[in-house]
Amino acid sequence: MFDQLTGRLSAAVAALRGRGRLTEDNIAETLREVRIALLEADVALPVVKRFIEAVRARALGAEVSASLTPGQTLVGILHRELVTLLGGTGTALALNVQPPLVLLLAGLQGAGKTTTAAKLARWLIGTQRKRVLLVSTDVRRPAAILQLERLAAQVQADFFAPPPGAAPAAIAAAALAQARSGVYDALIVDTAGRLHVDAELMAEAQLIDAAVSAHQRLFVVDAMSGQDALQAARAFSAALELTGIIITKADGDARGGAALSVREVTGKPIVFLGVGEKSEALEPFDPERMAQRILGMGDVVALVESVHRNIEAGEAERLTRKLSQGKGFDLADLRSQLEQVRRMGGLGALMDKLPAQLAQKAKMPPDRADRDIKRQLAIIDSMTPRERRSPGVIDGSRRRRIARGAGVQVQDVNRLLKQFLEMQKMMKQLKGGGLRRLMGGLRGGP
Repeated sequence: MFDQLTGRLSAAVAALRGRGRLTEDNIAETLREVRIALLEADVALPVVKRFIEAVRARALGAEVSASLTPGQTLVGILHRELVTLLGGTGTALALNVQPPLVLLLAGLQGAGKTTTAAKLARWLIGTQRKRVLLVSTDVRRPAAILQLERLAAQVQADFFAPPPGAAPAAIAAAALAQARSGVYDALIVDTAGRLHVDAELMAEAQLIDAAVSAHQRLFVVDAMSGQDALQAARAFSAALELTGIIITKADGDARGGAALSVREVTGKPIVFLGVGEKSEALEPFDPERMAQRILGMGDVVALVESVHRNIEAGEAERLTRKLSQGKGFDLADLRSQLEQVRRMGGLGALMDKLPAQLAQKAKMPPDRADRDIKRQLAIIDSMTPRERRSPGVIDGSRRRRIARGAGVQVQDVNRLLKQFLEMQKMMKQLKGGGLRRLMGGLRGGP
């Protein structure tokens, strides 16, 4: 989401390299570039002005220590002010309430409220061990209720079926009664949206809120909505006593200004980021880590969390044991590794969490690398079990058959097999002591 902004800010700070100290002139020159970068990222003008003034006030008179360059000093100042702009220390959802915890999702149509409701349910079930009930009060959008019902089944949450012809507020009240009688820990209420802000929408949201006395009123905003998000944020903030913001589609190519502006306009913390279409693609928002990503420092903590969440320990141990015993690395093992990378969001999601200087060293764009992974998985899936175990049996006719089955060219099959042979040679070097040395290094050992 912040790729363009990260690039511009990095270039602005790089211009300070070689300078002996921070001066009024080079600070003004750098902040001019920072201002342009923020405006191009669609950050609201009042927000940009306040941010630039805060950075200027800190930078003027800042001492450059012997271990820091002027560029590093200014990066530190930018980081601190970005953290403040994004919410300071951050605010997690207040979950310690008398059950059921009621979460009300509000926002415009197309922001991703229904999908976010399911993602939030999965997060509550998986990380907080909550028993969750989902309900949709959107009686206008065709199939909205059916969509949430199916998503609820996917994330293993329960779903409250609205009575036919009931008003949205009555549906919410009936769902709350069910949540209380069914001893649920949380009730998530998905509300209707519109293509634009109107009085009817606001009145309906207020009635639903009054019917359930929501503990959390979360404004769901699309990261790609730009300046339109500010008008919607002001309207919903005036109608409802919002407690937090969820930004969706943060994995897209949006310029990111909404994330920096909506929090400042509403004064409410950003609590979650939607970073993909899958139900697990919801990340708790951390202002400090997000500021690091914006400044090109990466987010190694999020990367490690993603690995722990998605890598199957049993599969990793099986492969380690197999290699240590001298057994060959085969195409089935390669498929398993590719699938785990894809579960972590693909190479694009992984590279987004790396420091900018490391991500820039990649030989191909992340989206192309992700397409290559999908193609490689399709090729391996078109092979027989014997071909995966013993790639040496794959002759010319088998390669043509595999290519037809995967919908690719024979050259793609040849390329995969060549890459696999190179990996196989590398894996052979890891037998015995080589593997132990590698694992010791990964654990921080000698």
